Formats: sequence, structure tokens, C-alpha cells
Amino acid sequence: MRLTFIEPDGTAHERDATPGQSVMEVAVGSGVPGILGDCGGACACATCHVYVEPEWEGRIVPITDFESDMLDIVDERRPNSRLGCQIRLGQEHDGLVVHLTAALL
Repeated sequence: MRLTFIEPDGTAHERDATPGQSVMEVAVGSGVPGILGDCGGACACATCHVYVEPEWEGRIVPITDFESDMLDIVDERRPNSRLGCQIRLGQEHDGLVVHLTAALL
């Protein structure tokens, strides 16, 4: 399956993903810039903050209160903000597109 990360300047990074991985794991494991994953996926930082394309928002697991609280620490939060570590991928996510934030690039 494929996942696309788009930088604020429009540069796209297409990456292969395996069901069961998180968006953060795909990014860190394949060198996508701007995704650090400092907490290793524990939802304890916001270094994997991404913006989910609107058409995908209803097709991924809903945001939890804990994740929402963690996103409150970012200045550039938007309605489609998510932590990449909290988005586990399944075959139904083939083609998912997320945008990187300028804060970590």
C-alpha cells in the first residue's frame, strides 16, 4: 500500500506502508522530513503532527481526547490535525495523503 506525505511547499514523498504500521512509523522508517516521532509512538509529544486530507478524515480512527489534549500544545493546530503515531494503517488506507507541518521542517 502507498502513503503520500506532502511538505508545505508541495513536495510529495510517496512511501510504501505495511498494514499495522502507524503513519509516524512509515515516515520515520523511510526518512520523511518533518516527522521526528520523539516519543516513539506513545502519544506523548507532537513531533509527528500532520494534517489529514479532508476526504480521509472519516476513514481513519477518530481522534481520542488524549490525542486532542496533546495537539493543544501545537501553535498550528487545525481541525484536521492528527498525530501520525495514532493513525494505524490498514489496507483501507491505501492512498492516504497527509500534509506535513512547517514547524518541524
